[in-house]
Amino acid sequence: MNKLNLPDVFGRRAGTGLDMFRSLQREIDHLFDDFSRGMPSFGDGDGGSMQMTLDVAETDKTYEVTADLPGAVPENIDVSLRDDILTIKAEKKAEKEDKSKNYHLHERSYGMFQRSFMLPTGVDASKIDASFDKGVLKISLPKLPEAQANVRKIAVKSAS
Repeated sequence: MNKLNLPDVFGRRAGTGLDMFRSLQREIDHLFDDFSRGMPSFGDGDGGSMQMTLDVAETDKTYEVTADLPGAVPENIDVSLRDDILTIKAEKKAEKEDKSKNYHLHERSYGMFQRSFMLPTGVDASKIDASFDKGVLKISLPKLPEAQANVRKIAVKSAS
């Protein structure tokens, strides 16, 4: 199994064991595990679970989460926050079959997407914003002013 050794840049205080990056690392590990067994499950026609691809980026003022939700519509997307855990749920519903056509093959995937992760320290939960366009969900997690001011550059000196 290929384990990624991702840095703990989103972590809470050491020792709590709850941090966003470790959760993300587990999800990435599960994805690689699925690929090592073959292609991951993207729904098998029975309404099964589907995999959601996710990017998390950081700017000076925000964390930005981008999730690919192909085939989903805004009415079937739920973004919620509870106890500092952000959850993204989406459902892709099967298309209706046209009975007037004589189908030889009719493939459509459908099912549920769901991902949850702990918010990084310093996020202003009251200003989280989400938008959806062309199958891509974008969530902005603004940093509190004190979290933005907490970054300090450290000079790197030559050892010689």
